[in-house]
Amino acid sequence: MPVLLTNPLETFPIGNLPLNEHLTDLPIHRHPHAWVSRIDALALLYSGKSTLIDAKGAALAWLGIAPDPDSAHEAGSSLMLVHSWDLLAANEDYLSRFLESNICGEVHESAVLDGCVHLGKNSRILPGVVIEGNVIIGEHCKIGPNCYIRGSTSIGDHCHIGHAVEIKNSIILSNSSIGHLSYVGDSVIGRGVNFGAGTITSNLRHDGNNHRTPVAGQLVDTGRRKFGTIVGDGVHTGINTSIYPGRKFAPGSTTLPGEVVQKDKTS
Repeated sequence: MPVLLTNPLETFPIGNLPLNEHLTDLPIHRHPHAWVSRIDALALLYSGKSTLIDAKGAALAWLGIAPDPDSAHEAGSSLMLVHSWDLLAANEDYLSRFLESNICGEVHESAVLDGCVHLGKNSRILPGVVIEGNVIIGEHCKIGPNCYIRGSTSIGDHCHIGHAVEIKNSIILSNSSIGHLSYVGDSVIGRGVNFGAGTITSNLRHDGNNHRTPVAGQLVDTGRRKFGTIVGDGVHTGINTSIYPGRKFAPGSTTLPGEVVQKDKTS
């Protein structure tokens, strides 16, 4: 998966915190590729069991030295992170637990924050911005003016979300810029990415079925009814690029102005 080629899964940021830094305050061992929600971790500690498993029986976390399949507690929202779109489910779960806002940056008086928002130091939310739902924004970011950010979105450090951009349920890693008049939905965007003005991700099939995407030459059901794009580090799109649902971009790949991306981009 392109975004994981240069961002190891073990340290991939979920809610702007590396995966392996979650739950370090609890006395559990976690599979390095598992997302374990705090609720499931606490349930394991009080269950009298020693191993947290998913629906397929895979061990996600355990107490003691090794997993014990004979002492299993089934997870609720935890999951094994197999594909890059699984990162969205982990991010959704983590941000859904926010109970209050934490504003360390500057919010213009005309901005509307309707949800729990975490805003990092030296970040600015400009006039006309609307944030709806739980959102985390890192340090040294510029958001707006007049953009719309919807829930379960994580934005890293040193990012720019431009005028009239809409972001929904997405992960945007550090040093990336989403140009004005763009839409990013249900997507994972790598580091150092630049979306030219008017770049649009499509995230819904006309028939409403789950999205499928090629993996190792085979179409894989993502299990997601809404799924945008997976973009590797350093990708640049030309203005007015349109991206079909479920398409993936290799690190450093580009598009021409007005390009319609119907297949995965390798260069």
